[in-house]
Amino acid sequence: MSNEDKAEFLIAVRNYKFERKEKWSRGLDFKVSDEASGEKVLLRLVEMENKSGYVGADDVKTMVQVMKKKDCEMGILISRRFTEAASNEMTEGNIQRVSEDYMPPISSENMILTINDCINSLCTSKCGKIPALKSDCKGDLENNLCKVRTISDDVSFHSERGWMNLLKNDLRQLLVMNKVAKT
Repeated sequence: MSNEDKAEFLIAVRNYKFERKEKWSRGLDFKVSDEASGEKVLLRLVEMENKSGYVGADDVKTMVQVMKKKDCEMGILISRRFTEAASNEMTEGNIQRVSEDYMPPISSENMILTINDCINSLCTSKCGKIPALKSDCKGDLENNLCKVRTISDDVSFHSERGWMNLLKNDLRQLLVMNKVAKT
């Protein structure tokens, strides 16, 4: 999963309201807000140019300054790897890390609710409404199967089994489909 996909995934499952996306010299910033608390959050993606691929403490300090300028109470920093000093600075600066090895835990309830929202949105855009019956489905049919409906059926099976990794993959597919539908 790319860093941008990770950011969009977190925005979806945490039910953040998207405000702005800005490109900067070494990555992307997403300014979002938590709909429940109203808290402003800065998601920063850092693409490392050096061979080590580590984000250092100076990068974190810069992010803390940007958070203050953009009036954000919390931050999420996404990159491949972090130095120990960077991790310590993140703790002090109310910044959560996401790396190639670590993704914050997500509750299965949030995952299912987010997936259902994506499915409903895609069905509404393709069919004009949420189909009650299979015959109401007017999505792009391939071999008489709508991709959204197929993923929806897969989600039911994966959630019954408690397979979070497959649910994450289902959501990733839906987010890509949603992005394509909006373009």
